[in-house]
Parts: sequence; C-alpha cells; structure tokens
Amino acid sequence: MNERRNSIVPYVDWFTICIYGFLVIIGWLNVYSAVYNPNHAGIFDFTQYYGKQFIWIGVAFLLAFLVMLTEASFFSVFAYFLYGITVFALLAVRFIGAGTKGSHSWFHMGPIEVQPAELGLFAINLGLAKYLGNENIKMSKSTVRLRVIAMVIVPILFILFENETGVAITYTSFIFVMYREGLSGNVLLVGALTILLFILSLMGSQLVLTYVLIGIALLAFVIFTRRKRKDLIRIGSILAAGLLIVWGTNFAYNHLEGHQRTRIDVFRGSNVNVKKEGYNLHQGEIAIGSGGAWGKGFLRGTQTKLNFVPAPATDFIFCTLCEEWGFVGASFVILLYLVLLVRIVFLAERQRSAFSRVYGYGVASVFFIHIAINVGMTIGLLPVIGIPLPFISYGGSSLLAFTLLLFIFLRLDANRLQILK
Repeated sequence: MNERRNSIVPYVDWFTICIYGFLVIIGWLNVYSAVYNPNHAGIFDFTQYYGKQFIWIGVAFLLAFLVMLTEASFFSVFAYFLYGITVFALLAVRFIGAGTKGSHSWFHMGPIEVQPAELGLFAINLGLAKYLGNENIKMSKSTVRLRVIAMVIVPILFILFENETGVAITYTSFIFVMYREGLSGNVLLVGALTILLFILSLMGSQLVLTYVLIGIALLAFVIFTRRKRKDLIRIGSILAAGLLIVWGTNFAYNHLEGHQRTRIDVFRGSNVNVKKEGYNLHQGEIAIGSGGAWGKGFLRGTQTKLNFVPAPATDFIFCTLCEEWGFVGASFVILLYLVLLVRIVFLAERQRSAFSRVYGYGVASVFFIHIAINVGMTIGLLPVIGIPLPFISYGGSSLLAFTLLLFIFLRLDANRLQILK
C-alpha cells in the first residue's frame, strides 16, 4: 500500500497519454504547414505561430506533469472553490477584459492572453463532479436537476454576456454528464427534437411547419389517446411549445446582429455570395475536396498557402489537414479522436469514486462537442462558429484548457481505487 501511495507511475494510463502526444504533434505540424513562411522556414522560429505553439506545447507538457504530481484529493477538496473563481472570472472579463472582434472575453497580461471561458471548462466540470458525486444526490429529484442546470446555465449566461456564443454552446455538452447520472432519456429526446425543429425553422417556411405540427397533433390525438381531457392538455402543451419554437426562431433571427444573421444565411445557403459572406465556407470546402484520397502532401496545400482559406491554423485547421493529408489522413485523425473518446468513457466507468466518474464523462463530453462542431462547420453541416479543434488548433488557452481537462482525469484515474468525496 505504501508503494502504491509513493508512486503512481504503474497506474497511469500511458495509452491515453500517447494518443494525446500524437494529436499535439499532428496539431503542431499542421499549424506549421498552415502558416508556413519560407522567409521563416525554421519550425522553431518563435516569431511565427508554429514557434509560439511550440512554447505553448512545452507549457502544456509542464502543466500536465505538475497535475500528475498533485494529490488526487486536491481536485475534490477545491472543486467548488475553483468553480467559484471561474464563474467570477467569466463575469469580470466582460468589464476589465480586452475587446477582440466584438467580444470581451480575454484577459491580457503583457504578451499573454487568457480566455477564462475556455480555460475554465475544467473548473466547471470539477464543480459538477463534486455535486453529482455526492452519494445523496439523485438526478430523479427535481431540486437536484434545477441546481445542476443552474450550475451550467450561469456560466453560459456570463459567456453570452461576453458575446462569445460559440464557446457558450460547448458548455451544453454537460447535458451528457447529467444523462449518465440519471437524467431521463426523454430530456435528451426533447432536446434533440427541439434542435431539429429549430433547424427546420431556419431552413424552411414557418407557415408550412405550423400546419405540419397541427396535423401531427391531431393525428396523435386520434390514434394515441382516449380523448380524455388530460390527453388533450398534454398534446396541446406540446403543440404550443412546438409553435413557440417555430415562430420564436423567426423572431430571434430577425433580431440578431448582422454578422450573426450572415452566418445563419451561409449555413442555410440562402442568397449567399461565395465571394463575400459565403467566402470562408466555400474556400474551406474547396480545400477539403482538393485533397482527394491521399492529399497534396506536407507543405503543398495551395488553398492554405495562397491564403484562400481563412484562419487555416485555428478555426479551419481541419481544412489544412484534409488538403495536405487527404481523406485517409483526416480519417486517421478522426479515428484517433474516436479512440480517445472511447478510452475516456472506459476509464470513467472503472472508477470507484463517483466524483472521478462524473468528471471523466465531462471530459469526454467537452471533447466530443468541440470535435463535432469544428469538423461539422468546416464541411458545411453546421454554422461557422469559432470553436478550436482539440490539441490541433493553434492557441495557448485552448491547448492548456484541453490538457488540464484530460490530465486531471488521468490523475484521478491513477488513484481509481480511492473514494474521493
């Protein structure tokens, strides 16, 4: 037992660490290729993105090492404290943070820029794990559900206040954690149907959708009910909620800011000029398609080298990867992500501590939503929003945030036989 306490090396999941290392190296090489400058050809040129990313990689590795040296109980004991500090930072950055492209979501400390919304994901996850890990907490209780939802909604509202809609969307990933801990599957079903109805409202006619919803409600009343008053009330309530989503979506769209409506118009493909508002997505799709099966080769991507693809090292780095590595290379990276997600879920399920299990599912959920949104927006399945691709996109805040998320869980897993409260 003493040997176990003195050394965690035999209990560390080195397989997951290897996947992490592969993804970070792939990201670094793609950042180098995306913004390659022949006048600064050295990959260690610290005046360029790839040199700066190398520094951030070094910091991330050091941070990961320090996390693994930290006692596992630290994260449980200080979970609420870290959650509170993060929520405070999310509020404070709106007033004392620097404004960038219409948002106020960054703290500038000399040459260092920190985005608390990204970096604080691990702390919000710790707070949820601390609360849901309590053996007396059951998701079947309405008060528990309300508290958990509030713990997620409050940070989301503060992030929206910063005008960072994209980052706020990633916080909805914690719904999967709630489902694992006992939230009814009906909630997920309702959420999925709401999203579908929202998208259909954006893509089609509100009037047609209204008639369709009324028709479905009448059919349900005739076939699936006994024509009792409570059945009529239930179906009527569902119909009213559906109509509210349909017409509320139209109302919200008409009151969005210009650039936000433009992104939705690009997604809908309605009256989009590919040389103006549709330029980013159009060029990204060209880059992805031009890669073919095997890609054009490292440093040979014309769309990125000639600056056709916007933000090729950050939001649209998946386009760089597809153009140079092709379908096979992109599929390999997606496979790495899939293995990572499955591995994290497997590790989460073997935890004795509910705290560690909940935190592990939070990590998997955050990674999944980032990967799905980033890849989805570059291939035109989702609206274009600024979401980094984990471990691959350029950026210090995102790399440190994802590293913290993952290695805190790996540290907890190394003490998986310990019950944390």
